Amino acid sequence: QVHLVESGGGLVQAGGSLRLSCAASGSIDFINSMRWYRQAPGKQRELVATISTSGITIYADSVKGRFTISRDNDKNTVYLQMNSLKPEDTAVYYCNAVRTYSNYWGQGTQVTVSS
Repeated sequence: QVHLVESGGGLVQAGGSLRLSCAASGSIDFINSMRWYRQAPGKQRELVATISTSGITIYADSVKGRFTISRDNDKNTVYLQMNSLKPEDTAVYYCNAVRTYSNYWGQGTQVTVSS
């Protein structure tokens, strides 16, 4: 089992920044990649960013150039730095850990961007 706890969400004005954190614990040795997803009201969950064990990163087109995913292996924590936030970035953001045969999710953290 992998336990994920997100933090760092909140209310911010358009153009502002937030940094989300996802602390992982439990059986983390076989995690292949870590991801951030988001889900806005009435919409499907959307993959925002991925970071592999080797540090390769992939971003959704909607956040490229504004969001940065990173990881601190010593702290077993993944971050999502979000800059130049837009009202359309408003959503619940979820951390996801991918292992070969399983997926684990955090409880989510709300990000609200006011115009």
